[in-house]
Amino acid sequence: MSSRTAPPADPIPPYPHASGGWGSLKSVAVSVLKEGAPLTTINALRHQNKADGFACTGCAWGKPAKPRAAEFCDNGAKATAWELTDKRAGPDFFARHTLAELRQWSDLDLESAGRLTEPLRYDAAQDRYVTVTWDEAFAGIGLALKELRAEDPQTAIFYASGRASLETSYMYQLLARLYGNNNLPDSSNMCHESTSVALPDTIGVPVGTVRLEDFEHAEAIFFFGQNVGTNSPRMLHPLQEARERGVPVVTFNPIKEPGLLHFANPQSPVDMLTPKDTAISTQYLQVRNGGDLAALTGLCKWLIEADDEAQMHGAIRVLDVDFIAQHTHGIDAFAAAMRASHWSDIERDSGLSRAALSQAAQTYAQAGTVIAVYGMGLTQHRHGVANVQMVSNLLLLRGNIGKPGAGICPVRGHSNVQGQRTVGITEKPELAPLDRLAELYRFEPPRHKGRDTIATCEGIIDGSVRAFIGLGGNFVRAAPDTRRLEAGWSRLRLAVHVATRLNHTHTVPAQDTYLLPCLGRIEIDAQASGPQTVSIEDSMGVIHPSHGVADPAAPTLRSEAAIVAGIARATLPDDPHVPWEAWTGDYTLVRTAIEATWPDIFRNFHHRLREPGGLPKPNAARERNWKTPSGKACFVVPPADAGAAQDADVLNLMTLRSEDQFNTTVYSLTDRFRNIHGTRNVLLMHPDDMARRGIAQGDTVHVDTAVDDGHARRLSGLKAVPFDLPAGSVAGYFPECNPLVPLGHHADKSHVPASKCIPVRVERAMASAPMSPADA
Repeated sequence: MSSRTAPPADPIPPYPHASGGWGSLKSVAVSVLKEGAPLTTINALRHQNKADGFACTGCAWGKPAKPRAAEFCDNGAKATAWELTDKRAGPDFFARHTLAELRQWSDLDLESAGRLTEPLRYDAAQDRYVTVTWDEAFAGIGLALKELRAEDPQTAIFYASGRASLETSYMYQLLARLYGNNNLPDSSNMCHESTSVALPDTIGVPVGTVRLEDFEHAEAIFFFGQNVGTNSPRMLHPLQEARERGVPVVTFNPIKEPGLLHFANPQSPVDMLTPKDTAISTQYLQVRNGGDLAALTGLCKWLIEADDEAQMHGAIRVLDVDFIAQHTHGIDAFAAAMRASHWSDIERDSGLSRAALSQAAQTYAQAGTVIAVYGMGLTQHRHGVANVQMVSNLLLLRGNIGKPGAGICPVRGHSNVQGQRTVGITEKPELAPLDRLAELYRFEPPRHKGRDTIATCEGIIDGSVRAFIGLGGNFVRAAPDTRRLEAGWSRLRLAVHVATRLNHTHTVPAQDTYLLPCLGRIEIDAQASGPQTVSIEDSMGVIHPSHGVADPAAPTLRSEAAIVAGIARATLPDDPHVPWEAWTGDYTLVRTAIEATWPDIFRNFHHRLREPGGLPKPNAARERNWKTPSGKACFVVPPADAGAAQDADVLNLMTLRSEDQFNTTVYSLTDRFRNIHGTRNVLLMHPDDMARRGIAQGDTVHVDTAVDDGHARRLSGLKAVPFDLPAGSVAGYFPECNPLVPLGHHADKSHVPASKCIPVRVERAMASAPMSPADA
C-alpha cells in the first residue's frame, strides 16, 4: 500500500436529471444516426415488442397484451439500430486487417465495423479471415466434428448465448445430443443459474412467479441488485404507475442508480414539457457489496421478532401464520436462525443501520402484497443461491407467493435465455426430456452431465475441450479469467461462431475457425414456405411470436436455424427421423416437434402463440402447488459463514454495465447515468478508501485479485474516480474487469461467476493528471 497521503476527494457529481426524459431521447437519436439507417430503424421501432412485429433483441422484460405507442426503451432502440446499421464488415474489411491487429481493437471498435456478410474461414498463413462458400464452411466444420466425435464426443461444446429463438434452440440441443453429449452451456450459467438452482428447493419451480399484471396490484415493491434504468428500462412504466398509486418502492443496491431514483416518461407530454418526474424509490439502502445476505437476514429477523412480540401481547400477527402452516415447511429452523443472528453482525456485514433495515421491514409488513425484484446483483456472488433463497424466505413469511400482486421476480438479461432452457438448452440431463427425445428421434441420448460455462473454461484451459460451437455471444470476453481462457483458446481444434457482428472472441483463432454470419431477429427470414415467425420467452415465462420487418443486411446471410441444420447435416449420419431440411423450410414444423416433446407446456403451440399477450407457461408456484419433495414451499436456513472476515486492505469489486451497453456490446464510451465520459477504464472508489491508499482523483491504479489459487491476476491502467458507494466497495466495468475473476470464484452449487464481489487490492501506479468530472 502506498505511503503517500491524499485528502479525501468529493465524489464526482451524480447525474443531474431523471432517467428517461430528454436524456434518453437524445441518447437514442445519437445511436440511430451513428448507425446510418435512421428511416429503416424508425420504421422497425414502430413494430418493436408488438404483435405484428419482433421481440426486442435486448432484455427479456415482459411484453404487454396492450402495448404502448412506443413499446421500447432507449437500450432496446439502440439494439435495433445496432442490428439495422448500414455498416458492413465484408471481405474487403478482412482483407485489410489481420487478426493480430484486430485483437488490439476495443469492443466498441470491433462491433462498429458493421454487419458480417459472408461466411469466413481463418487462414493462419495470412492471419486473416477469408471468404468461403456456405457449402465449404459446412463441409469443413462437419469434417472436424466427425473426426473429434470418433475420438471422443465429449470434447465438443455447443454454447448458446441466449438470443436464438425457441425453434433454433430446440434444433441446437438436439444436434448436441445426437452428436453424443450434453455440453450445452449457455449465458444463464453466467447470470441467473443461481435462480434456477435456488428456487426449485424453495418453491418448486426454477423461474419467477410474477406476471406483468401483478404490478397493477402490488402494495409494495422491493428491489435487490437490479438496475432497472440500464438493464430493463421498460419496467419503469409499471413502476411509475405503482408510485402514482402510492406504492412504496424499497431499493437495496450499492450504487444510487438514476433509474431507481427518478423517472420522466418520454411518452408523457407533461413529463417532457414540465419539470415533473416521478420519484421511484421511497427508501434507498446502499448495501455494502457482498452484504445482501446480511441485509435480508435483518429484514427477516425484524419480521420474526415483531411477530414474536405481537403474539406475546395478543396483537395482530405480523407473519401470515395460516399460509405458513398450510403451505410451508422448515419455519422453525429458519426462525431460530434469524432470532440467533446479531444486529451488530448484520450492520457490519450489510453496511446498513438497524434503523434503516427496521424501516424497510416495517414497509414490507404493512403491505398486503409485495413483489421482490432482483438481478445479477444477487446471483453473481459466492452465496448467490443463498441470496435468492433468502428473498424467497422473505416472501414466504407473509404469503407473498401465489397470489395476485405478489411474487418473486428475477429479471433476466438476454431476450430468450429463459426460453432456451425451456426447450432443452441445459448441461443437466435431469432437466431435459431425454426419454421423450429418444422416443421421437429413435436414438439413445447421452445421460451423463455435460459441461457448464465454468467447466467449459476449465476444459479449454487444460486442453480437454477440443471444439467450441458458439450460437451467438462473445464467450472469451464474457467468461471469467479472460487471459487464461484466451491463452487456451488457440489450442482448440475447431471454433465456430454464429454471429451478426465482429467481436473479440472472433479475433482469437483456434486451429480451424469459422465465422458464420446470420440473420438478425429484426430481419425478414424467408424460407421455402415463406417468411417465418419465431418464438421468444420473456422473463415472466410468457412466450411471444416474433416476425422480422426489415430486409436482410445481405442476401448471403442465413438464419440461425438454417445454420444449425447445415452443421447437423454435415456432421451427423443421415437420419429419416430428424427432418433438418423440412424444419429449415418451415418453422411451424419445429413448433410441432416442440409441442410433441413438451405437450403439457406447448399444447396447441402454433395457434396459441397468436393470442394477445402471448402464451404463458404453466407455473405451479403461482397456483400454490409446490413441486418440492415435501409438497410444500420450503424455508432454507442461510449459510453461517456468509460474512467471513477478510484482510483489512482488501476491497470488494463489483462489475457493472454502462448505460450505453448491452452485455458485451458497447454502444459508446458514455455512461451518462454515472457521469463517466470518453473511457471505460475507470475504477469507482469511495473517497475514504482512496485517501487511505494515497490515491487521488485521476490517478492510475493497479488492481490485483486477492485470491490465493496459484495464479496472479492484475489489471492496470484504470483511473481512480471518487464515487458515492459504500466504503470497502469498488466498481469497474464488465467485461473489462473479467480478467480479475478467477474461475474458482463462483457461486456455490450454481457455478455462476461471482463477478459482483471479487476480493481485490488496489494500489496507486503512478502520478497522473487530475481527472475532471467531464473526463471521468
